[in-house]
Amino acid sequence: MASVPDERRLMAVLAHPDDETLGVGGMLAYYAARGVSTHVVSATRGERGRYFTNENRPSDAEVGRVREGELRAAARELGVRDVAFLDYLDGALDRADPREAIARIAAHLRRVRPQVVVTFDPFGAYGHPDHIAISQFTTAAVTLAADPNVRIEGSAAHAISKLYYFVTTQSRWDVYQAAFKVLVSKVDTHERHAVPWPDWAVSARIDAGAHWEDVWRAVQQHETQIAIYGTLSELTPEQHREIWGGQTFYRVLSHVNGGRQLETDLFAGIESPATHRDPETADGHYPAR
Repeated sequence: MASVPDERRLMAVLAHPDDETLGVGGMLAYYAARGVSTHVVSATRGERGRYFTNENRPSDAEVGRVREGELRAAARELGVRDVAFLDYLDGALDRADPREAIARIAAHLRRVRPQVVVTFDPFGAYGHPDHIAISQFTTAAVTLAADPNVRIEGSAAHAISKLYYFVTTQSRWDVYQAAFKVLVSKVDTHERHAVPWPDWAVSARIDAGAHWEDVWRAVQQHETQIAIYGTLSELTPEQHREIWGGQTFYRVLSHVNGGRQLETDLFAGIESPATHRDPETADGHYPAR
């Protein structure tokens, strides 16, 4: 009989420093406050990203060092237990060796052994190639990590219970972009914009409004990124709550539940550590009927 996990664990696999806060900060703070062990894996250190106003910009390596520090500081505000990096170059993730990248993510899945994993949607929110790549790599890594025939650093196979993409509806994009800017990703000769998900496609909605102050403190740790958004500090508490409190998700796969009912907990259907498991299914195999 397989051992029962001693705690609930959630992993967010993302592309850059600040994705953990601007993307899923409310969710991370919400679950950390409820005793869930939360973990963040970032593919890059954001070394090619903006550095304040970009005047007197230092080397990419220095930008990456600073932004790593910002991520770690933000993670502390959100109650994140562990931050890890895949060590890929910002802006080039979609050109990484896919087998290598997928194996690196799978290694972290086996190390942490989360029940729930969250990553970007297939559109990369607004078409950002790094976001799209990490979505694809993470989705594939979930399968790889669960395969007992695949050896990765000698770790034991691990099958997660649920995989989610964090998604944004049109109404949420309107609020978010009004506070920041219209998000655009210029790729090759094309201009990509935010891709809203229809309300009916949302599988889960987390009300993290009570944690907006935690998220706002985390946002402020990313000084290099928000320096040009001075109006954020002028928002009212109600506006902050609206921006940071709403978190919506699409359930990609689940071994424990399904259906059309809107979830209010990403751990819905997952037994608590203290719950007894049927010995027929405790090893992860379905009994014959």
